[in-house]
Amino acid sequence: MQQTLSITKSLADSTRIRVLAVLMEQEELCVCQITALLHLATATVSRHMSILHGAGLVQSRKEGQWVYYRLSDTFPPLLRAWLTESLSQSPQVAADRTEVLQVLSCTPGSPCRSQPEQRHGTVKPIDE
Repeated sequence: MQQTLSITKSLADSTRIRVLAVLMEQEELCVCQITALLHLATATVSRHMSILHGAGLVQSRKEGQWVYYRLSDTFPPLLRAWLTESLSQSPQVAADRTEVLQVLSCTPGSPCRSQPEQRHGTVKPIDE
């Protein structure tokens, strides 16, 4: 029962559903690519990914300084089918589908250079 509660709670946020929708179409994405796609601070994306990881919906691997996420090997097939069907007409998912192609054209790390980073409670450009 705990696993079911964890999954349903993780699905109660549109940002996390957007991430799952993109990961259902892409093999894996770096946190910096997810950050660029969602236009959110790295800390916010990391929190969302932690919730999805805790629910067993995504797996991560670290390569150097980058953390990559993909759907877990145990991602429920019925959940995949339901999300695919229910999100098929979503304008946001369609926009994400287009934008992820732009994000993927950059090497990992380069999208991060243009994203805000949380520092001491304020948002500042990384290049400062």
